[in-house]
Amino acid sequence: MTASVRTLFSASAAFQAARQLDAVPVGHPSGRLHGHGFVAKVRCELPAGWARFQGGEVDRLRDELQACVGVLDHRLLNEHLPQPSDANLAAWVRDRLALPGRVDVGVQSTAQCGADLDATGRTRLWRRFAFHSAHRLPHVPLGHKCGTMHGHGFEAIVHASDSGSGLSHDDLDAIWAPIHFQLNYACLNELPGLENPTSELLASWLWARIAPQLPGLSTITVFETGSCGAVFDGQRHRIWKQMTLDGALQLKHAPEGSGLRRLHGHTYTLRLHLSAPLDDWLGWAFDFGDVKAAFDPIFQMLDHRPIHEIADLADCDTASIAHWVLERARLQLPQVDRVDLEETAGCGAIVSTGSATLSGPM
Repeated sequence: MTASVRTLFSASAAFQAARQLDAVPVGHPSGRLHGHGFVAKVRCELPAGWARFQGGEVDRLRDELQACVGVLDHRLLNEHLPQPSDANLAAWVRDRLALPGRVDVGVQSTAQCGADLDATGRTRLWRRFAFHSAHRLPHVPLGHKCGTMHGHGFEAIVHASDSGSGLSHDDLDAIWAPIHFQLNYACLNELPGLENPTSELLASWLWARIAPQLPGLSTITVFETGSCGAVFDGQRHRIWKQMTLDGALQLKHAPEGSGLRRLHGHTYTLRLHLSAPLDDWLGWAFDFGDVKAAFDPIFQMLDHRPIHEIADLADCDTASIAHWVLERARLQLPQVDRVDLEETAGCGAIVSTGSATLSGPM
């Protein structure tokens, strides 16, 4: 693997807590005492030797994050910070994590919204919206399943910088409301500008309508299904294909007596990210089905297999596996520039080439 490949480690930790927000309009429900099942997330680069052993980075990072947010679990957040918004909670977590290097922190208060704080201190809010629509892709080859009229439970994530403007999730809701009216229970092909409603072109279409109202808009993410979609940042389109795989493993460098050294297993979540210009006729960067087919030989080497028996795999920690996947995927799909591998929800590694971005919510 070349020196231009970057490795990030990620972890998440859940906690239950109550809060009351004063900096909201009178009568707003968040002004009342209420509670959430929060999820804190961290993503960072880690130096060699930081973990207790090589390959133990994710376990230690998860332990550090759990210890940090553990003091908030089943507590009133106002006792720890005066305005416990998602963004302020992310800053609170960042300030208490003694981690080296670049650190990005996110806090999700519900499955539909949260806030991210990057290493530069920039805050971004995000909100996930669902809509139920029909569509067909008119330019696909004859016989392609997407050429027939069908439907999806689409989702879109609007991700925007606060930049001190006082942006709130309510603002995102207000901007989305008229767009939702157009998209929900509609045929996308009938909307002006969506005659060829691929995920990529739908993301562009949303950007064109939201960006004029939201100067801090950073990305639009469209989920066509739960396992594939597209991201647009105003300039470049990216897609991802997600899959799960079940593998057995042992960590070679784990200390004697550690459960990680014993034979065990995970149901991994694997995401391939690809970047390429849109095809002028087809309106997509890639056919999701083609990505899955090209990657399938690699997938079959991992799924329902003893991963630790792969001869040229350095070890079975998520970073080592993700590096191995990226190297082989690029032989079949040179446009793959990032691989995310999670052994449990939010906990794993991200490896990417110099051209890849980390756009979108954490």
